[in-house]
Amino acid sequence: MSGEPIISIHHLNKKFPMAGGNFYALSQINLSFQTAEFAGLVGPSGSGKTTLLNLIGTLDRASEGEIKILGKELGQLSTKEAAEMRMKVLGFIFQTHNLLPIYTVYENVELPLLLLKWQASDRHKAVMKTLDWVGLTDKVKSRPPQLSGGQCQRAAIARVMVKGPGIVLADEPTANLDAENSHSVLQTMKRLNQELKTTFLFSTHDEKVIRYLDRKITLEDGKIIEDEIQNK
Repeated sequence: MSGEPIISIHHLNKKFPMAGGNFYALSQINLSFQTAEFAGLVGPSGSGKTTLLNLIGTLDRASEGEIKILGKELGQLSTKEAAEMRMKVLGFIFQTHNLLPIYTVYENVELPLLLLKWQASDRHKAVMKTLDWVGLTDKVKSRPPQLSGGQCQRAAIARVMVKGPGIVLADEPTANLDAENSHSVLQTMKRLNQELKTTFLFSTHDEKVIRYLDRKITLEDGKIIEDEIQNK
């Protein structure tokens, strides 16, 4: 992989005021990610990995330093511009699938395209293609309460991928799944990463997830202590 990084982070700090000084949740983070990486921020609870994921996702702002996505400095974006970045470039997968229970799988996956004002025929084509990618074409009329945990998480992945995001941020995406469903979900994400050249960045301490990563970035007390390519 070469060329301009899709994400670049320079001298990043995130601090919170405390009695007697500041607490640094992140300290002097320097990282870059290329298109189509399958990487993870790894470390124990409190290491700063979710904080860093939230900063990259424009859900929070850095105290110092900069993050650029596709060359745009996140700290300089207006609230509206940050929302547009989340809508068009970023996708989010969380521990809980956050599907709307009263809507069918099809309707849940279609929702981002409605917000983006896609034409009906284009929406239908994209939704069906994405559901085929994640193996849920037989569940288009089902509602989340009728699905297994793994199927719900795959539907959540479809909802993220349907708009073709350049970057997917996944915060402990298998935390609520058993081993079999975890592997199914991870295999789905790995396949989408390879076929669509989407950059996936995880926050995790789950060994099952870590084994799938091509690159493992270990954080401890808000600092990067290791950044390694994993040989499979």
